[in-house]
Amino acid sequence: MVAPLIDIQDISFEYEQTKALDHISMKVEEGDFLAILGPNGSGKSTLLKIMLGLIKPSKGKIELFGVDSKNFKQREWIGYVSQKSNSFNSGFPATVKEVVAGGLTKKTGLFHRLPKSTNEQVVEALKAVGMKNFINRGISELSGGQQQRVFIARALIAKPKMLILDEPTVGIDHENVQSFYDMLAKLNREKNITLVLVTHDVDTVTDRITHVACLNQTIHFHGYKEQLHTMSDEKREAWYGHSVRKIHHIGGNHI
Repeated sequence: MVAPLIDIQDISFEYEQTKALDHISMKVEEGDFLAILGPNGSGKSTLLKIMLGLIKPSKGKIELFGVDSKNFKQREWIGYVSQKSNSFNSGFPATVKEVVAGGLTKKTGLFHRLPKSTNEQVVEALKAVGMKNFINRGISELSGGQQQRVFIARALIAKPKMLILDEPTVGIDHENVQSFYDMLAKLNREKNITLVLVTHDVDTVTDRITHVACLNQTIHFHGYKEQLHTMSDEKREAWYGHSVRKIHHIGGNHI
């Protein structure tokens, strides 16, 4: 039996005695496209940091690819794309090619020469996100959505088995959000890349994902998206912190 890519086992986390996560347990299997939903301050970013190994839980443990996260060495297997506005100076004088090629340093090390195949790898990564024709453009010349696709290509060039994305549509025009999520769904479907996504775009993303986790300090629901309508009114209110009459419409069921 193949081990889950992420296996979170009863973890909790506190910031200076303020509980951010409370007894979280969940698994991410190979091929999943998981959306983590929750209000501001629900612990979503904290959970991502624990998944990435940036912080350690106060209690419980997490396994990555069947290995305790404390002993996990293949960090290049996990790509990470943060909110664009927090992760990159878009005025930086670099071409798209240079930005994407920089993603190889996760494999080669910061001070090692890039391989001869770098150009081919850059083209392949850009093609996967629909940005091949922009390879020689300056990163600052691109729109917010185009820049975010380039950052995903930068993560893809290291050939990760899983991508973790934190609010990736921040700064993207509303009319381009649909095509952005279509691109992610294609990566999941055709490249078999497992995706974990924190988002507020409930209505837009739900048609593309396979699983949902509803988080507010603890997990109020985790399962297939088609099962989300089974969440009770009480659970829904506990999850979002106030009365939520309707969040989304899936398969004829009002959430």
